[in-house]
Amino acid sequence: MRSIGITIGAAALALVAQAGAADAFCGFYVSGSGAKLANEATQVVLMRDGTRTVLSMQNDYKGPLEDFAMVIPVPVVLHEKDVRTLPKAVFDHVESLGSPRLVEYWEQNPCPVPMADEEDAPGMAMKSADMAPRASVGMVKKDTVKIEAQFDVAEYKILILSATEAAGLETWLRNNHYKIPDGAEPLLRPYVEGGSKFFVAKVDPKKVHMVDGHAALSPIRFHYEGEEFALPIRLGMANSTGKQDLIVNILSADKRYEVANYKNVFIPTNFDVKDGVKTRFAEFYAALFDKTLEANPGAVVTEYAWTARPQYHCDPCPELDVTQADLMTLGGDIVQGQIAAGQFVLTRLHARYGKTDMKDDLRFKEAKPVTGGREQWTKQGLEYGATPSPENYFQARYAMRHWWTGPITCQNPVRGVWGGPPDGNYQPTIAASKLAFAPRGRMALDTVIKRDLWEIGYKKAPAQKRPAPAPNGAKFATPPGSKAMGFGVGVLLGLVLLGAGSLVLRRKS
Repeated sequence: MRSIGITIGAAALALVAQAGAADAFCGFYVSGSGAKLANEATQVVLMRDGTRTVLSMQNDYKGPLEDFAMVIPVPVVLHEKDVRTLPKAVFDHVESLGSPRLVEYWEQNPCPVPMADEEDAPGMAMKSADMAPRASVGMVKKDTVKIEAQFDVAEYKILILSATEAAGLETWLRNNHYKIPDGAEPLLRPYVEGGSKFFVAKVDPKKVHMVDGHAALSPIRFHYEGEEFALPIRLGMANSTGKQDLIVNILSADKRYEVANYKNVFIPTNFDVKDGVKTRFAEFYAALFDKTLEANPGAVVTEYAWTARPQYHCDPCPELDVTQADLMTLGGDIVQGQIAAGQFVLTRLHARYGKTDMKDDLRFKEAKPVTGGREQWTKQGLEYGATPSPENYFQARYAMRHWWTGPITCQNPVRGVWGGPPDGNYQPTIAASKLAFAPRGRMALDTVIKRDLWEIGYKKAPAQKRPAPAPNGAKFATPPGSKAMGFGVGVLLGLVLLGAGSLVLRRKS
């Protein structure tokens, strides 16, 4: 197959980095009004099996609806049976499952009452709380632009176009009362030259529901066959007004994915943060992500790669999860197999770039499984980084820990055993969703992290002077000092994409 088009084997979420910035989008917007168009949030979910791709997309569009349309390059001609609309809730579920998460742990009583079953070891994780009329050909030569198919789906008027030259496609759109965003023609050219078709989804304004000034467009799904595994992002830069965030969630039966034509890095994970992060978690994560890209310019960041099975999708789980019905809605009815049966690997990749930063579309390749970001303790300490594994269990996970402050009545207390709150009031896992609207540049990351981020060469702020110790005979516990809490540094070989000389976190006994 040709090298252009949306032929991804999975799922993508495109979100803006901040309010007011245009979002990454695999097509561009055109409108007859000539008003400025901006896509503030796009969610794309793709599911792939073999050469078959199911693409589901939801757009958060802000702008005039008169003769509004989306233009997306696709590798083949689509027909009415290939296109349908979807309920919006499925996109919230996919975003939530792969989102960075914040957990909260309490140190258990250092003098526990003996239990009949004492298999739990220090550091075991607590149990998680469980997407107008049809346009005419216009005054364009028949051999330049051709309408390959046209049909209606809900509020959309669908046209499938082919073109032999980018200028001709631009002329066709202009003759049909669309205004091409500035700079779109050279972005169209490689897709036209590569033989892509163009999915043009017009909107009937009378059928669109508005919410807070945004057009609540129905999510749309289509499927097709194609060999190429890539996401066309360059065309979406036509609507860009600044930095863009692109989150790509890839669903497959049993594979993790990474990009083949850009640098891959893993987000720093599994470190403790201060309590203030709880109410500013999305802001904290945006700061961490920005520092990661400062250390790795132009990289694509892996934030999640997890093997989900029926009855076990995550650990810890966020509030929303991907259900069996969601999988069928997003394409399980098309691809069948393991995904339709409820088993899949979700890979979440995150890129942030300016209008001139990305010279090529994102092209994906299979990657070996990794693990990391879990509440797993070894003699070396808490699980660190991303390491090779038989299966994928990697996530962006951060923790707040509350040391025991009650009385200690035994001679040999056991410290550092983490679990749920003493009163049994379990706290839900917090997910960093809606990153499109997270404030940036306001949080001093070094003041809220509790260890140096060796992965990206970033240091925490110097520790403040501690208050004077409690007098002898104090009845209540204080957090262990350097002996119990100290962390050493060692060399961990074999870390995926972290390179030689990576440092491993080691908890001393």
